[in-house]
Amino acid sequence: MANKLWLIPIGFLLLPVMAGCTGPEQESPSVGLKILCTTEMLAEPVRKMVPPEIQVEHLMGSGVDPHLYKPTPKDLRKILRADLVFYHGHHLEGRMSEMLSQLEENSPTVKAIAVCEKIPTGDLILDESEAVDPHFWLDVPLWLKVCANLKSTLLESGQLPNEDLNRRYSELVSELETLHQSVIATLAPVQPSKRVLVTAHDAFAYFGNRYGFEVHGIQGISTESEPSLKRVNQLVKLLSDRKIPSIFVESTVPERNVLALIEGCQKLGHQLTVGGKLYSDAPGPPQSGADSWSKMVRHNAQTIAEGLK
Repeated sequence: MANKLWLIPIGFLLLPVMAGCTGPEQESPSVGLKILCTTEMLAEPVRKMVPPEIQVEHLMGSGVDPHLYKPTPKDLRKILRADLVFYHGHHLEGRMSEMLSQLEENSPTVKAIAVCEKIPTGDLILDESEAVDPHFWLDVPLWLKVCANLKSTLLESGQLPNEDLNRRYSELVSELETLHQSVIATLAPVQPSKRVLVTAHDAFAYFGNRYGFEVHGIQGISTESEPSLKRVNQLVKLLSDRKIPSIFVESTVPERNVLALIEGCQKLGHQLTVGGKLYSDAPGPPQSGADSWSKMVRHNAQTIAEGLK
């Protein structure tokens, strides 16, 4: 059933879920502002900005590909019970974005905000089809702009003490500036000739722009796309000609395309290895060392530095 939710018009989808909120499976109500984020990347800074007693949940767990995510009826109940719903936008959440954009029309008590769509046009990266690359969170200073948008919406809600929110936001800014400098220092040993980052899908363009890497994805910015044989052959030639030592797998993308590059390079006499696993569209599980947004940023920097040294 979950795989067919999007065949149903949005109004008809939400009505039974709303009716179900009064049934025996209703979750216990919580006191105060209820905030729901689609991903952990959004939820982490929100949690840092609000007092601990404020309920902040997120829908997509570790290893979940937001491009392909389909919400369950339980997810929809959570959405309808929230006061604020933060989502990325720019089609990161796939067809779920359409439902969230119509949410206030179907449930006036819920405010849904596509926070990444407030980023200035000049900061955006577009693919060949003019679609916006939504992977802002891998560029720490750019993600700080998203955090500023989150803060503005929290202030506008009128349900949080402004002084406390401003203080917490200032602390968050300091943390992210420290994180940014840590990423720079970690990547510094990678020589300019080796700063070629090839990953399973094209999620690292903002990262490459910020931290000085030439970035190539086997798939496009959405994992719904599939690479052509021509694309695979182009990357095999690039990696072999420039003697790039490693490419990287991603936690939310199957490895078969990465393995195809390794086999192709072997045929050309170049020994290509897997430099490690990167976390692009979701943090890792507990004990992975990448189970939050900030940890995944640090993990990625360390993995890239070690794989390309």
